[in-house]
Amino acid sequence: MRILQVSYLTCCRSCVHLSQMREWWIHVGLICIPLVAVYLHIPPPQLSTALQKWHSAGKVFHFRGWKIFYRDSLGALGSSDVIILLHGFPTSSYDWSKIWDPLTQRFHRVIALDFLGFGFSDKPRPHKYSIFEQASVVEALVAHLGLSNQRVNLVSHDYGDTVALELLYRSDQNRTGHLTLNSLCLSNGGLFPETHHPRLLQMLLKDSSFLAPILTRLTNFVIFQKGIGEVFGPYTQPTDAEFWDMWTGLRYNDGNLVLDSILQYINQRLKHRERWVGVLTSTYVPLHMIYGPLDPVNPHPQFIRLYQKLVQKSTVTILDEHISHYPQLEDPTGFLNAYFNFIHSF
Repeated sequence: MRILQVSYLTCCRSCVHLSQMREWWIHVGLICIPLVAVYLHIPPPQLSTALQKWHSAGKVFHFRGWKIFYRDSLGALGSSDVIILLHGFPTSSYDWSKIWDPLTQRFHRVIALDFLGFGFSDKPRPHKYSIFEQASVVEALVAHLGLSNQRVNLVSHDYGDTVALELLYRSDQNRTGHLTLNSLCLSNGGLFPETHHPRLLQMLLKDSSFLAPILTRLTNFVIFQKGIGEVFGPYTQPTDAEFWDMWTGLRYNDGNLVLDSILQYINQRLKHRERWVGVLTSTYVPLHMIYGPLDPVNPHPQFIRLYQKLVQKSTVTILDEHISHYPQLEDPTGFLNAYFNFIHSF
């Protein structure tokens, strides 16, 4: 009888304990739910003075009802040369800020834009972002600026490299509305799927329809800073202010919520490899590659060896061994010297 009483008391205590545990978890849940809700709706950070200055110097034009941010600076007198700069993922035209002024001393017009879904441009969602549409955005900007009959020089980086290849394809095919290219300079873009190594978060975002909406909302500055920092060299890391400006540009207009849609470009590169690599190997437009060899996304020497093997008409500049995925930010002087040597060679 005593054993039964002890068992009964033990069972009651267990029930009380389980009840208390459930009550504790309910309280935790009631506290966490509003905290998470607040966290997920944190307003975007304020623009820094430098980023505000960049934004104020720009304009917008409309493409299919969306606003596209761009900058257009008049530069060197006595020159008619035009240069258009195409930025990478997941940043913006601000990537070119360190070489902007020197370019204006060489070119008559220096133009850069934020692609749809990036920087200060509109970021519609849901939306099927594509390299083809971004190329059309560039063509529309050129038409808007009255430069459709002007020979232009393209400089591109990362994501912008693939947009540049689509523009090159349209130019070589003499498509309606195409750009007339005078030259193309590429830098550290995943031109070849077989040598391209996306970051883990990029792979999760592009391939997981279930996780992507959660990950895009949970991505914060710390995660962003770590991810971006990994593709810069150890001696060429952005300053805290520069990291913050990149993050601010991404968060502007809730850009973090369209990352998964934009990242479909990785799949598009694979699907359309023949089109884009094909035009790269067959074009007669002067080509140059500026390459940071410490790049973990397009690693050395596999990437540059394949590039030199397939694109034999192109010249190549390999920067110092500590320069990584963002050469125009990590070594702006080296980048400019390489580019000016190329542009003066033909």
